[in-house]
Amino acid sequence: MNDIIREIEAEQMKETVTQFRAGDTVKVYGKIKEGNRERIQVFEGIVLKVQNGGNRTTFTVRKTSNGIGVEKTWPLHSPNVEKIEVVKRGKVRRAKLFYLRDRVGKKAKVKELVR
Repeated sequence: MNDIIREIEAEQMKETVTQFRAGDTVKVYGKIKEGNRERIQVFEGIVLKVQNGGNRTTFTVRKTSNGIGVEKTWPLHSPNVEKIEVVKRGKVRRAKLFYLRDRVGKKAKVKELVR
């Protein structure tokens, strides 16, 4: 039974996935359906966490819109995620950045990783 589930999940996974981690600033190009039309909307923000789990991998992106923090969780291998573009690499020391929720202004920034 387990082998059947693994085969089905392997078919649904994307071949190429952009490598990113918590602290990176990314642009997520997501498909949005409005009536009978479909368009792509960009959601740009800092990755708070990445939860790995095969084809059920999800990542959470946080941005500030009009002074209000907005978080969105995206499935990595979803057909509704067109592409993920890394804008900046962040220098962080932990895997989950929930402490950014309480920060405002410059304190809510993540330092850029210089390579």
